[in-house]
Amino acid sequence: MKEYLVIYEQGDDGTWGAYSPDVWGVYAAADTREETERLMREALPAHIEALREAGIEVPEPTHQIEFIAA
Repeated sequence: MKEYLVIYEQGDDGTWGAYSPDVWGVYAAADTREETERLMREALPAHIEALREAGIEVPEPTHQIEFIAA
């Protein structure tokens, strides 16, 4: 099982969105971060499975994250 980076962003209106920079076409959005996380945990594996079923190459995870205190 591969691990993909997921970015969570809060909009100006307080809602949340999420995407994975390694997997084009999979997104989630909801009123809360918790709901967005739940939706993304469902969407990402389902999207990857759909890619496999369609015979489309599944992208490798290439993005990583590091926090630097400043």
